[in-house]
Formats: sequence, structure tokens, C-alpha cells
Amino acid sequence: METQTVNNDIKSFGLINANTLRLIACILMLMDHAWATVIPGSDWLTYAGRMAFPIFAFQIAEGFFHTSDFKKYARRLFIFALISEIPFNLMYASSVIYPFHQNVMFTLLLGLLAIKSLDSIRIDCSGRSLRSWNSSQVKAFILGIIKAALCVLAAGIGFTDYGMTGVLTIILFYLCRGFRLAPLAQLAGMVYINCFAIMGRTLPLAIGSLSFDFPTQGFAVLSLLLIWMYNGKKGRSSKALQYGFYAFYPVHMLILAMIVAAI
Repeated sequence: METQTVNNDIKSFGLINANTLRLIACILMLMDHAWATVIPGSDWLTYAGRMAFPIFAFQIAEGFFHTSDFKKYARRLFIFALISEIPFNLMYASSVIYPFHQNVMFTLLLGLLAIKSLDSIRIDCSGRSLRSWNSSQVKAFILGIIKAALCVLAAGIGFTDYGMTGVLTIILFYLCRGFRLAPLAQLAGMVYINCFAIMGRTLPLAIGSLSFDFPTQGFAVLSLLLIWMYNGKKGRSSKALQYGFYAFYPVHMLILAMIVAAI
């Protein structure tokens, strides 16, 4: 009860509702994909775009707690993952079929399934100390961990966008929800995932006589500034708006792919 009070107090200072946060993430994603396709060379676009995925990951964790129908939520992600695959392949590889990289909706779905598995531990094992667990609770704990680990592994084996680190990001936001020191835990987790676990492009930087290569994925950590401004409110609710956000993903990729094909 105390943890929930702290969580609500933090959210009371927020300025951004869920719809606004999702809109910002969509714009950042568009900037990143535009850099990768029609506006190459403008690296600032991808630096800003790195912030998109953590926001979507955070909203998956939030959506899990707010949804009234988990199966419907998961089914919606799966359907849009299937719808998005061809537009993603066209944008990413200029091919209808490309088995070596799957779109991010699959990552979000696996992350949702992972935190569902972990949440079963919270439900089955709550109210008792570790020493007082019975055999069914120990079994529930082990099974929940295994299921979550399989979701992480599936993202890596399936070559989903952001892969295992993407699912781990969703798990991070789930575990930090309602935690008194959530901002510090989120910051530490995001720095590790994006600056050390994800290998990719680097940006040469120099501070005085010290020079080093900064991983461009590290810009994703800045997404926390937006996430911490979230006020816990959904904003305007409508089916058109809800499905519009989902549809934006495949539609904008298809448009970018068509522009690339035309030039």
C-alpha cells in the first residue's frame, strides 16, 4: 500500500499523459526511420530516434497493469506484428521476405508475455517470505522465471528488433513500477542495456584531453526524461485513436519504402 502511494505521488508531478507520450514516441521513431531511408546523413535524427523504443517499452509495462483484457491486448500486438512484417521488410531490406530481422511489434509482444510470466510469481508467491514458500509457490517461481527467460531467448533467436535487450527493457520497467527508487533503478538499467549490452555505431567525443567513443544507442537513456514526466493518465480515449497509434507503425514504414523505391 505504501509503495502505491509513493508511485502516485511521483505521477502527480507529471505533465504528459499516455497519448502524448505515445505521440512523441511515434515522432521520434519516424525521425529514426527517415534517417535510415530517405534522409541519410542527418545523424541527429537517429540520435533522437534512439529514445523511441524505451518509451514504447515503458508503455507496454504500463499497459499490462491497466488493461482489462490481457488476451485481447496480446492478440492485438500479434495481429499488428503480422501486419507490420511486410512493410518492415520493405523498409529495412527492400524485400517482401526477410527472415533475418523481425519488426518491433514481435519484441513488444514477447516483452508483454515475459512480464505476464513474472507477474504470475507476484500473484502466487505474495504475502509470504521466501522461507515460508510451499512447493507450489516454489514451482510457480521457477516456472515464471523459465517462461520469462524463454521470451527473452525467443527475441534473440527470432531476430526481433532490439532482440533480447528489447524484452529486457520491458522487464526493467515492469520491475521498477511502484519501486521507491525506481528512477535510479531505471537509470542504471538503461545505461547498462544501451551503453554496454547493445553494440552498434559510436560517436567520437572529446572532453579536454580525454577522447572516447560514445555509443549512439546511449541516447536512448534520455527517454527517461520524458518517461519521468508521465502523469499516469491515459488522456482522450477512443478506438480510432488507439488503433491509429498501432496503424502508424506499418503505414509509415510502407510510405518510406515507397519513397525509397521511387527515388
